[in-house]
Amino acid sequence: QVQLVESGGGLVQAGGSLRLSCAVSNSGMIFRLSAMGWYRQAPGKQRELVAAVTSGGSTDYADSVKGRFTISRDNAKKTVSLQMNSLKPEDTAIYYCNLHFALSGMDLWGQGTQVTVSS
Repeated sequence: QVQLVESGGGLVQAGGSLRLSCAVSNSGMIFRLSAMGWYRQAPGKQRELVAAVTSGGSTDYADSVKGRFTISRDNAKKTVSLQMNSLKPEDTAIYYCNLHFALSGMDLWGQGTQVTVSS
């Protein structure tokens, strides 16, 4: 079955950077045909979309991270990454990788990785 595994979270001071990665396994051609996204959920808040990249490479970002975060995908390695710069305490959350395969309605999630930004 298709699995998503995130890595790269941690503790960083405000203004610092982190890079999150998500490796997708057992996906065959599904990864290449899927939209990939990073979501986050802070304590007491709903999960929100941070950034997404379509199968064609188009990207979209939440207004709160535009200009600071960059999403990218590597179809050969079946990975999606999120480069996070100029981090703020309000970026603190659990970050989740998402795979959305529209043709079948498949929607898969990773286990999440904690990002903590200290002031």
